[in-house]
This record gives sequence, C-alpha cells and structure tokens, in this order.
Amino acid sequence: MQILKRVLQGLAVVIVLLLVIGLLLPKAYLVERSITIRTDVDKVHAQVGDLRSWPAWTPWLEADPTIRTTLGAKTGGVGAHQSWTGESGSGELTFTLCDAERGVGYEMAFIEGETRTPSTGGLYYRELPEGTEVTWRMEGEMEMPFVGGWFALLFDGMVGPMFEDGLAKLKAVCEEG
Repeated sequence: MQILKRVLQGLAVVIVLLLVIGLLLPKAYLVERSITIRTDVDKVHAQVGDLRSWPAWTPWLEADPTIRTTLGAKTGGVGAHQSWTGESGSGELTFTLCDAERGVGYEMAFIEGETRTPSTGGLYYRELPEGTEVTWRMEGEMEMPFVGGWFALLFDGMVGPMFEDGLAKLKAVCEEG
C-alpha cells in the first residue's frame, strides 16, 4: 500500500509540474514551409487566389473527409471568404491580401463552441529564375490555460507536414500539363 501511495504522489507531482511548465511556455506558434514550383507566378496565383481552386491541392479533406466547406459570395480577391465544419472542427478564413505578385494573406479562426482561436497566415510568392517559390505561413497564439503552451510547442509538428503535403500538391497541379 505504501508503494501505491508513493506512485500516486509521484504522479501528482509530475502532473502539477507539467501544468506549471505549460503556464510558463510561450503560447505563440509559427508554422512555415516553402517549395519551388517550376512555373510562373500567374499560374500559381490562379490556384491560390481563388478559394474554388483550393480543394485541388489543400490537404484538409484527406485528413478529414467529413469537412464541408461553404464558400462566401466572393471567392477571390481581398474579402474572399469560406467557412468549414467537420469531425476535426470548424472554422473560417478570409483573404486580407490577394496579389498576383506577393501572394495571398488571410485571417483565420478555429471555432470550438463559443471559443474562437484566431490566426493569420498566407501563401506568399517569390519569383526565382527556376520558377516561383511559395511559402505557406501561419501564426497565432494558443490562449488555453495550462495546455496552450504545450499545443503551441507541438503545433509545427502537427501542421507543418500538412503544409508540406499541400505545397507538394500545389506544385503538381501547377506543373502538370
């Protein structure tokens, strides 16, 4: 019985320690991945700058086939909007920048009940001699008490591979034909 008591006390100390560390960890996250696509920026922008084209290359539907996306009245240009819902959660995204030379910037929010977790991001272009470099970037803060810092710490490892997959698909779509 004494051993069980010590094990439970040790477990309680570990849990408290993890919670305290979680409070002290930075809540900010940044995910960024890049790829070079062997085509001109206009062909890339045709895929990125219109939300109707996103299902052809974004990785989200493969990760959660239950996602249902609703496009806004405007699907391209500043103010273009979409919302989604699925087993993995709900959210919305609105273009704040849509420029054939610079890329697409957006504000996004993940929605869980009454809680909104905002982030900013975008897909940005840089012309290179061999094509167009596309950088997908997202940043924000995890405001959840105790666990937000842990989520922020792990966010790049969770979302980064999905960005890599999406960029590889974007490259394939843009380079085909």
